[in-house]
Amino acid sequence: MTTYESKIVAIHKRAEDIFRVLSDFRNFTPIAKDKLENWQAEEDRCSFTFKGMGPFGINITESEPFKTIKFSGDELSPLPFFMWIQLKEVAPYDTRLKITVKAELNMMMRMMIGNKFEEGINTLAAGIAAAFNAA
Repeated sequence: MTTYESKIVAIHKRAEDIFRVLSDFRNFTPIAKDKLENWQAEEDRCSFTFKGMGPFGINITESEPFKTIKFSGDELSPLPFFMWIQLKEVAPYDTRLKITVKAELNMMMRMMIGNKFEEGINTLAAGIAAAFNAA
């Protein structure tokens, strides 16, 4: 498995508040239903279709309140992966977030999408921080 890590981003919220939002896929429905096809969400599971690709599913497999949320692809996912979001509250209303992804990519896939994968994870972390900091 290949490991990708995002840059650490700062969020001006309590870790508890961030965790409560990110640990329930239903909270993503207003955003995801406009950007992803066939979006369906339950608290700890979601599925969707990317344009031009088959279905994709993600499960929350484990969480430690206010610190870590672990995800994995389900049987719908085209490639095995694990992702976790780490939260560290360094002061009240100052939380750091980092995303780590481990994906099973063969050498050709790593060469083709490795850099884009890392960019995507950094974009996701920055987007989460921007959304929380704007709220």
